[in-house]
Amino acid sequence: MASEDLNSEEFIKQFRIPGYILDPNAEIQYPPCEPECPVLVFINSKSGGQLGGDLLISYRTVLNEKQVIDLGEEAPDGVLHRLFVNLEKLKNSGDEVASELEKKLKIIVAGGDGTAGWLLGVVSDLKLAQPPPIATVPLGTGNNLPFSFGWGKKNPGTDRDSVLSFLNQVRKAKDMKIDSWHILMRMEASKQSSSCDPIAPLDLPHSLHAFNRVSSSDDLNEGYDTFRGGFWNYFSMGMDAQVSYAFHSERKLHPEKFKNQLVNQSTYAKLGCSQGWFAASLFHPSSRNIAQLCKVKVMKRHGDWQDLDVPHSIRSIVCLNLPSFSGGLNPWGTPNSNKRRDRDLTPPFVDDGLIEIVGFRDAWHGLVLLAPNGHGTRLAQAHRIRFEFHKGGADHTFMRIDGEPWKQPLPVDDETVVVEISHLGQVKMLATHDCRSKSFMDPSSPMTYEADERDSDNEDESVGAEWRKFGAADTFKIPDGVDISHLS
Repeated sequence: MASEDLNSEEFIKQFRIPGYILDPNAEIQYPPCEPECPVLVFINSKSGGQLGGDLLISYRTVLNEKQVIDLGEEAPDGVLHRLFVNLEKLKNSGDEVASELEKKLKIIVAGGDGTAGWLLGVVSDLKLAQPPPIATVPLGTGNNLPFSFGWGKKNPGTDRDSVLSFLNQVRKAKDMKIDSWHILMRMEASKQSSSCDPIAPLDLPHSLHAFNRVSSSDDLNEGYDTFRGGFWNYFSMGMDAQVSYAFHSERKLHPEKFKNQLVNQSTYAKLGCSQGWFAASLFHPSSRNIAQLCKVKVMKRHGDWQDLDVPHSIRSIVCLNLPSFSGGLNPWGTPNSNKRRDRDLTPPFVDDGLIEIVGFRDAWHGLVLLAPNGHGTRLAQAHRIRFEFHKGGADHTFMRIDGEPWKQPLPVDDETVVVEISHLGQVKMLATHDCRSKSFMDPSSPMTYEADERDSDNEDESVGAEWRKFGAADTFKIPDGVDISHLS
């Protein structure tokens, strides 16, 4: 069978969205045939040095210019809201092209993990009847999301042929649902005498937002600031987040030094060495160890909270949803049959409603991941996890969500800082057929088991308003004045 000509008009028109679908004011002109794989493309033109801008130009020469959006010029929530309102109007008028296009629509997002998370948050919060699956183009430093779903971790080519090849992969890709995780962070409201002041908005990761109302049944109902957000790959705390924070701080000060992926990764490695994490017991006091910083509790499915025993040597903890961390490493690995039986552990499925919790002692411990079957210290798998920080030997720690780090103040008096992570729904991704992410619904996965029927779409009805959404549609927006090139 002759190979398909990817440069032909016959191939390219499968992906083009008619102009009247994108622009409500445009004259309706039906295409000769309906697109088989219509794509809406979002590109962070400031990602990957010049790569984002070059990729934007290439996609716009191949597709309808209006279906390729520069995230530096227009936010995704407005674009998607306008598109789906127009689709609904056209469907109601009997437009069959609009109806079929909505069913087949796919999204491509090109940028770092932070950019991909931005799109995932927006799509989740719009609560669309038929949410489009999302493919990710790796333009960042770590690129854990693209790597998990088979799209690679190296920055791609930006020429026309590379774009056409990627579109062909998107056409052949499979849908895969992945768990979404909600994070709620609460700290005492600002006091003049306290060093634990609310974090300035620009110091927070872009996926965390202030939430002013708490549920009436909450013990911490008065005098506390609440922040909420979502993530799809990982939450981490400790030494890895500290290195990431140093990297991001350096990049903000000297953006001209961070123009390509190789330089970024080299700088990242140097910071890890210079901060003493290869000799953590000498350079970092035990008061910074996880067990000394906080009390950790977990909930298995819909049971009771249980204390999690974290070894005193653990200096970094990672709550992992996908099998890719720090540029493609898999900290959980695949537990053998004995571990599955004795500790009730499973492989890291991306849609089982469980998050993998892994600990690391130091950077040397992290290097174990480079060995065959290497993994961190498996602490637990949980449906919810809660960190409670009280007054201790440290006045701050470092945290990170999907590549976005921040410096978190800790209590200095009798107040409490709480970080709670909870499963909240799922989102659809596009994945290649040989990707490393595995579904527990897939018979070819290492181990399958029956789904918990209680994990339904109505899960959020029993919790307070602060849990019901990620904040994307209303507040998941990059603040004015923030350079989106930092969404790595």
